[in-house]
Amino acid sequence: MAQATAPPHPLPHPAGSDGTAVKSSARPGRSQGRAGHVFLAPWLIGMVVLTLGPMLISLYLSFTDYDLFTRPRWVGLANYRYMFEDDRFLTSARVTLTYVLLGAPLKLAAALAVAVLLNRRRRGVGLYRAAFYAPSLLGASVSVALVWRSLFATGGLTDRAFSFAGWHVGGLTDNPDHALYPLIVLTVWQFGAPMVIFLAGLKQIPRELYESAALDGAGRARTFFSITLPMLSPVLFFNLVLEIIHSFQSFTPAFIISGGTGGPSDATLFYSLYLYEQAFTDFHMGYASALAWVLLAVIAAVTYAVFRTARLWVFYGQEDG
Repeated sequence: MAQATAPPHPLPHPAGSDGTAVKSSARPGRSQGRAGHVFLAPWLIGMVVLTLGPMLISLYLSFTDYDLFTRPRWVGLANYRYMFEDDRFLTSARVTLTYVLLGAPLKLAAALAVAVLLNRRRRGVGLYRAAFYAPSLLGASVSVALVWRSLFATGGLTDRAFSFAGWHVGGLTDNPDHALYPLIVLTVWQFGAPMVIFLAGLKQIPRELYESAALDGAGRARTFFSITLPMLSPVLFFNLVLEIIHSFQSFTPAFIISGGTGGPSDATLFYSLYLYEQAFTDFHMGYASALAWVLLAVIAAVTYAVFRTARLWVFYGQEDG
């Protein structure tokens, strides 16, 4: 006759001195949550104090007349209405837009072209990659801007080279018709960062696609436009967004090369430079705050437009058809 087995019982709770069960007070989830909040606290405090707080104050100041020395005086939308009457505001917007439309595409084109060339296996390719990336390490530094100003100023290297070739235009930075071009050349010269991102994207393209294209007799141009560019479109989209934002915010080169005045006839009066002038030269802090929020709105609108059009030209490998 089979012997019945007793059902399993849970382990007994630890008993206290009076014999009653003592519940464990340790809750790993709660302690881990507290630790997470402690580690996040410095970032949260920094975001509120150094980012969110100043943004809200700037938004308030954009509706006031404020000169840093007296109490802000509420003027409503007067600062925003004045922009349409401010000729220098319109000039700075035009100069910045020209810089973005020319500088960002040319920089990405140069970065992509060099990335494609350096993607091949050859001796010393690592040295070439480091050499092309080196200018980006300098960034928008004051030293680079000073060197650039000396190169393109009257009597500089480019002035002497053009004069030797019979083109007497003087220093490009002193000529209102050409003063913006040295700044565009400077941003194109520093294409190292997007080049590295393009190189990383090229490494992810399956080699089988190129082998199939070679078997079908596709040439280099057809392979580039039918395989490389579509497969690289997400990386191109990423670089495009970053470069557009960076171009709108460009300040140091224009400030140094133009001497902080916007160049001859305001030819290099970038929007950020005009904003700085209004805030810290003329002490129109309320108007400068309004300029800053307009810049933020324009960058957000342009970025949104790029995201909306991305579905028409950005190809993701997981998509069907």
